[in-house]
Amino acid sequence: MLNVGALQEGFVLDHIKAGKAMSIYHDLGLDKIEDCVAIIKNARSNKMGKKDIIKIEAPIESINLDTLGFIDHNITVNIIQNGQIVGKKNLTHPKKIKNIVKCKNPRCITTIEQELDQIFILTDEEHAVYRCLYCEEKYN
Repeated sequence: MLNVGALQEGFVLDHIKAGKAMSIYHDLGLDKIEDCVAIIKNARSNKMGKKDIIKIEAPIESINLDTLGFIDHNITVNIIQNGQIVGKKNLTHPKKIKNIVKCKNPRCITTIEQELDQIFILTDEEHAVYRCLYCEEKYN
């Protein structure tokens, strides 16, 4: 059995779909932080069968929870202090995302004006549909 040490301070991303931890690692920019990060892939889970887990020894403010909610709102964020879970954050689909994805419409203003932020608005929460703020192109 694999044993990964407990965190004293930081947070744990739990209930990640098996095989998705590395893409989340890159999407959150965890490859650019100086803090300790542990990735556990394909851990046994009663709820999911298999899951991935990411442990980060850093303040929760070091990641963008909107990005994480956009990627997968079913991920649980456990906040750790003094080796104990002191809080849990359940994610939701963010109402607005900024510079997480790019509009694919070749006629969109963001294609021409490179310095414009890529902003998408949640238009259908039930189906997690996001549309470009400028041209209303659907992101999928």
